[in-house]
Amino acid sequence: MRLKTENLEKVFRTELVETVALNDVSIEVNDGEFVAVMGPSGCGKSTLLNILGLLDNPTNGKYQIDDVEVAHLKEKERTQYRRGKIGFVFQSFNLIDEMTVEENIGLPLTYLKYSAKERKRLVDEVMMSLNIAHRAKHFPNQLSGGQQQRVAIARAVVTKPGLILADEPTGNLDSKNGRDVMTCLGELNKMGTTIVMVTHSQKDAQYANRIINLFDGLVVDSLKDRM
Repeated sequence: MRLKTENLEKVFRTELVETVALNDVSIEVNDGEFVAVMGPSGCGKSTLLNILGLLDNPTNGKYQIDDVEVAHLKEKERTQYRRGKIGFVFQSFNLIDEMTVEENIGLPLTYLKYSAKERKRLVDEVMMSLNIAHRAKHFPNQLSGGQQQRVAIARAVVTKPGLILADEPTGNLDSKNGRDVMTCLGELNKMGTTIVMVTHSQKDAQYANRIINLFDGLVVDSLKDRM
């Protein structure tokens, strides 16, 4: 999946304050690329990720996914467009405590109205690939942090999206579990999935083949061909 933004701007306004979160951001992400977005806290990384994932619209500017302009879709249109096409991995895992591993992973397929038989096939397949099939009947509170993040990754990829957006995916993990999670993302990228990851970690960024640095809502540089 290819991404392109032109002169992207995001402004948050209240009655008293206007905050420019993104200012004239123009970037391109090639199909199958793994891009890390870095910068200090408050520089606009998560705001950019939300716009790329169609969780929010920019105030101004253009945004294309595979040459389709999507910058200013209405909320319902954004939801319909991203389902099945974009997978999200968050620092906090965002698993549902009352659902088992296989139920959490299968949730996007339920929203997309897959049959029970097809849901089981796809969930079993992704659990095997991420080495969590033996945890299928467990609940999130019975898993380690690394296992929970694997479940979150499985849920993100079970629909076989063209794009994965990851926001600090190792932020709540120790170094070993963090490496395992980054290895999972690296393997998915090798299979052709486009990945954009927000991170503070230089070690995590080494898994990407390009780094985009933000500062005060501006792109300050883009380091290419790092692999």
